[in-house]
Amino acid sequence: MSIFSTLAQLLRDLSVSGAEAVEAIVERVRSAFAGDRETRRRVAFSVAMIALAAKMAKADGVVSQNEIRAFQEIFKIPPSEVRNVFRLYDLARQDTAGFEIYAAKMRGLCDGGGGGDCALLGDVLDGLFHIAGADDYVHERELEFLRRVAEIFGLTEAEFERVKARHVRGGVDGAFAVLGVDPDDPPEAIRKRYLELVKENHPDRLAARGVPEEFMAIATERMKAINAAWSLVGRMAVT
Repeated sequence: MSIFSTLAQLLRDLSVSGAEAVEAIVERVRSAFAGDRETRRRVAFSVAMIALAAKMAKADGVVSQNEIRAFQEIFKIPPSEVRNVFRLYDLARQDTAGFEIYAAKMRGLCDGGGGGDCALLGDVLDGLFHIAGADDYVHERELEFLRRVAEIFGLTEAEFERVKARHVRGGVDGAFAVLGVDPDDPPEAIRKRYLELVKENHPDRLAARGVPEEFMAIATERMKAINAAWSLVGRMAVT
């Protein structure tokens, strides 16, 4: 069963709306997949990306067509499932109220409530940045939203800045930030870090930690940014 069919089942007969609807879906994920951690992660990831994307897009007061298109770039939605996905999107985007509680619930679903590391949450943040930057500008209120989500997810400041650099910062400084290295680092260390990032962000790695195959556009966009950073920083490192 596709992840979108699963979402359709979660949305079926839902009698509440707005923030209450989102919370109800989270609880349905928790109860429906209590004994299947991997499926729970996949479904939780999907719900988080859709609902938080909707809430974030509304954070600057305007949901633009570019943001809708960016949303559809991330989500390869079969025509038969578009209605179900946008039903959840529309429920969530009514306002930005409650997103903090919701983000905390998603972290709990991801790491089982134990407060451990969950790389999947970094993937959610990456997708949200992609949508926020669809207008070639991340609004200050959107950036505040994203930073707060990162904090709730338990991401470090360095992890947040590395994701931000892939979408906001440009030039040489941005390239170093994307790779997570300093200009003074030796060339061999920079190359080693680049190869580590390529390995860590291979689509197979994302699938292993629960990113549904329908959302692998995230991996493609991330690898483009990593390779672009290396093409710039790598040349400098060997000259």
